[in-house]
Amino acid sequence: MNSGTEPGPTRVLPPAVDSSLGMKLLPGVLSLTAGSVDVIGFLGLGGLFTSHITGNLVVLAAHLANGEAARLAPMLSVPVFMLVLMLVRLLASILEAAAIASLRPFLLLQFLLLAGFLALCASQGSDIDPNAPFAVAAGMLGVAAMAVQNALVQISLKGAPSTAVMTSNVTRFTVDIGTVLFGRDSDDAASAFARAKHTWPAIVGFAAGCAAGAVCEAAFGLWSLTLPAGFALLAVVLTIPVEIGKAKR
Repeated sequence: MNSGTEPGPTRVLPPAVDSSLGMKLLPGVLSLTAGSVDVIGFLGLGGLFTSHITGNLVVLAAHLANGEAARLAPMLSVPVFMLVLMLVRLLASILEAAAIASLRPFLLLQFLLLAGFLALCASQGSDIDPNAPFAVAAGMLGVAAMAVQNALVQISLKGAPSTAVMTSNVTRFTVDIGTVLFGRDSDDAASAFARAKHTWPAIVGFAAGCAAGAVCEAAFGLWSLTLPAGFALLAVVLTIPVEIGKAKR
C-alpha cells in the first residue's frame, strides 16, 4: 500500500510573458489609441465620438435643439457600444472556459476593427458625407473598437486605469495629488502617490493622442486613422509572449 500522495496530472500552462516593460507601456499605448481615434472620428465624421461615447448624446441633443435633423451615427453609437461590450463579455467567458488568456485576442480584435475603420474611410477619398451609409458603418467600426478596449481594460487588465474615458482618471489623479500635498495621514498619502503614478500615463497618453490625431487629421484627413491603427498594432506586439523556461517533464 502506497502511503505517499500520488502526483496529480501535469497542468499545462501558457508560455510566460516578459511583461516588465510591455505591460507597463500598454495602458499608455491604449490611451494614445483612444485619444487619436476619438479626435480623428470627431473631425472627419461630422462630430462622432468613438471613445467618449456618451458625448454623442450631447451632440445629438445639440442638433435637435438647433432644429437640425438627428444624425444616424450618434443615435446608433450608444446601443452599438453596449452590444459590443456584451459580445466581448461573452467571448471572454468562452476564452476562460478554454483556459485561454483574453488580453491578446481582444487587442488583436481591436486592431482588426480599427484597420477596417481605416480601410472603409480611405476607400472613399477625402470628400466624405458623414450621413452616408458607408460613413455610418465605418464610424460604428470605430465605436466597436473602443468598446473592445473599454471591456478589455476591465476584463484583462484588472487594476489598470481607464484608457478611453479620462474624466474619472483626472478626478482620481487630482484628488490623489491633493491627498499627497494636504493629507495628514502618511499611509493615505503613500497610497495616493502610488495611485497617481499609476494613473498619469493614461492621462498624458490620451492628451498626446488627441494632439497627434488632430494634427494628422488636418494634414491627411481620414487617412490619419493609420495612426490609431498603428498604436493598436503596437499594443498587440507589446503582449507577444516570450518563453522563459521549459515545461518540466
